[in-house]
Amino acid sequence: MPRITAVSPDAEDSGAPVDRLLAEIRACRHCASSLPLGPRPIVRGRPEARVLIVSQAPGTRVHETGLSFNDRSGDRLRLWLGLDRETFYDERRVAIMGMGFCYPGRDVRGGDLPPRPECAPLWHPVLRPHFREIALTLLVGSHAIRYYLPESRRQSMTAVMARWRDYRPGTFVLPHPSWRTTAWERANPWFAAEALPALRKAVAGALG
Repeated sequence: MPRITAVSPDAEDSGAPVDRLLAEIRACRHCASSLPLGPRPIVRGRPEARVLIVSQAPGTRVHETGLSFNDRSGDRLRLWLGLDRETFYDERRVAIMGMGFCYPGRDVRGGDLPPRPECAPLWHPVLRPHFREIALTLLVGSHAIRYYLPESRRQSMTAVMARWRDYRPGTFVLPHPSWRTTAWERANPWFAAEALPALRKAVAGALG
């Protein structure tokens, strides 16, 4: 089963130091013409971070505040992880990058559009190696899971989640923590009874 591991950047090939790279990402205008609220790339993390959260894309509140998971879905994710806001937002401990760094807009049903497809291939390969101390990667939502675990693309998300043990110890798969997953949680009580206690133990272990 594939494992997601951070790779230490080679001194000659790593490109810009992480601060310069993050500044370059935050100045990105690659998808500007397709973003209804304009570009505002949101990403965070320091090289010594121990937990990496790969999520979907910012919502409107996150776009407005510039702070990852600064909304109700963030409250729910922190509850799942067993982390308070102070720890969650400590960039030396937790790094966060979306499959899309900018708010993608809304679809005709009123939900958010998928992350822009250009973003992850453009930035993830150059950013992830700088997070060289990652002990645990959390793939949050179907877009992150299917990108990093391509063998899961032919399976339902419920089937993928039910196999959460298969991706350990370095990776944990999670549904997106929006209100839309409330019914899914009720229909799958094993998630709260089995997966979440194991998740909290894994997060605590990774953070030391």
